[in-house]
Amino acid sequence: MIAAVRVVLDTNVVLSALVFRGGAAGQVRLAWQRGLVLPLASTATVQELLRVLAYPKFRLSQAEQGELLADYLPHTKTVRIPQPPPTVPDCRDALDLPFMHLAGAGKAQALVTGDLDLLAVAAEFESATFCPILSIDAFGKIHSFAIRE
Repeated sequence: MIAAVRVVLDTNVVLSALVFRGGAAGQVRLAWQRGLVLPLASTATVQELLRVLAYPKFRLSQAEQGELLADYLPHTKTVRIPQPPPTVPDCRDALDLPFMHLAGAGKAQALVTGDLDLLAVAAEFESATFCPILSIDAFGKIHSFAIRE
């Protein structure tokens, strides 16, 4: 049996997988449901997901938000972030730091994102943590075993 890929999924990836369900994000959702991908989560990253799910533009009721969380959170592994957190490169957006800290502390095999600020520090982050920052398409190509039908 192949071990699940330990991965940090940025909020934009989780949101796409849960709300829009198609494309590469939908394939990652199937992979976590099948146990092929193990999403890592921390208090800060879950708080960010809760905040974003409540955005008025998504028009999700509390019940719908709960259903989406119930399709994701049971598949995650919670990681406690040490204090001080792992050293990571500077990033333009402070909201991205919890995802980098999680990837470092959780020994993630990839941080998957559509965030250009994170992708901009990918080489430096990988040098510091041995964890690549990948777009969802790049992750799908590298880990194609995880997203086949």
